[in-house]
Amino acid sequence: MSDELELLRDWNADAAPLTEEARAQARHRLLNSMTRTQRHPDTAPGRRHVLRLAAAAVVTMAVTGTAVLIAPDGADEGGRTDHPGSNAPRMRNAGAVTVLNGAAALASRHEKPVAPRDDQFIYSKRVIQETEQQTGAVKSYVDVNWDSVDGSQRSLTMELGRVIWEEPMGKNEGVWPPREWSALKKLPTDPEQLIQGIIAVGTSDKPIDEFTAWDWYDAYFMLGELLKWPVLPEGLRPAAYAALALVPGVKATPRMKDSAGRRGVGISYPDGPSEKGKYLIFDPESYEFLGFRAERTSRSGKKTYVQLSHVVDWAIVDRLRQRP
Repeated sequence: MSDELELLRDWNADAAPLTEEARAQARHRLLNSMTRTQRHPDTAPGRRHVLRLAAAAVVTMAVTGTAVLIAPDGADEGGRTDHPGSNAPRMRNAGAVTVLNGAAALASRHEKPVAPRDDQFIYSKRVIQETEQQTGAVKSYVDVNWDSVDGSQRSLTMELGRVIWEEPMGKNEGVWPPREWSALKKLPTDPEQLIQGIIAVGTSDKPIDEFTAWDWYDAYFMLGELLKWPVLPEGLRPAAYAALALVPGVKATPRMKDSAGRRGVGISYPDGPSEKGKYLIFDPESYEFLGFRAERTSRSGKKTYVQLSHVVDWAIVDRLRQRP
């Protein structure tokens, strides 16, 4: 697995092992916390928002005991009878499986192998269309990003037209997905192995037929973050699509549109507490990935926006602000 996962696995290796339940709760608390405290709260969908992992903080949180899941509206979900910790069996949606496996096959046939250097940047241009739900007012943005390949240089990103500088990672700080190309290449391209690696943060070899619903939610969340990155090593994107097809509870919703007005099928995970209104959109016939749908609430909490986005261009470049 990646250097970030090895760092977490080795940190405080002499400590008593966590129970599987404590491990799952701590992991989910970490993911939920990262979802709710992104550095830029009014965020655009679809581009890769780096999830920074400070190893000591992660492990300390896991060891301290009880975790509380905070829902998007701030409510404590600990008392729900249908919480994701339940082991009740759930069926996979045949329509969603068909779309995701079709997307995996298409990506395998058409992906172009690339190998950026650590000192380069990933350039991407994304169109975001945002609709305010109460008034129907529509705004469009073109966001252009230059992400440092290995995270050692400042990255220049845009979110809803705002320019944001992202500083290099600090000591003992990693990210998900791993930014270094060498670390990305270590991720398995077998769908089952990919899921096992990312939900366990490199600390468990539990087979997927023993996953709890917490595990499956974490797998869906982490795979979605991985797919937001515009460039991945050969075989990894198809593996991520195929891995999503293994997640019980994924749902296919027909007659959706992307930010270019193309009709598609939306793939979502309705049981995820932070996944409300979020979809990956695919062409219903070719299974080509079209873009993302998400929802956001204004800082005042008075306005809700539906956001549609798709990548229109990407490239590997040598310098900040260089365009292909």
